[in-house]
Amino acid sequence: MASIITAGITIGIGSIGPALGEGRAVAQALSAMAQQPDEANRITRTLFVGLAMVESTAIYCFVVSMILIFANPFWEYVVQQAGGAP
Repeated sequence: MASIITAGITIGIGSIGPALGEGRAVAQALSAMAQQPDEANRITRTLFVGLAMVESTAIYCFVVSMILIFANPFWEYVVQQAGGAP
């Protein structure tokens, strides 16, 4: 039970930060492109690299939550207690 709650908290908190970071990055990039339209290609390229780096944090949180749910060492015990197959 604790691992499922921890997995939910992990993915919940782990997705808030990257979402806020990506929103701020896009807003700043659009502001920079509005001020310097000649540099739009460079800003866009840098933005996509930055977004990939920020998104990796959310992906790591997702992986940790999947490990907590499906690679739990007590999973077999829980399944046996629930009356499932051994």
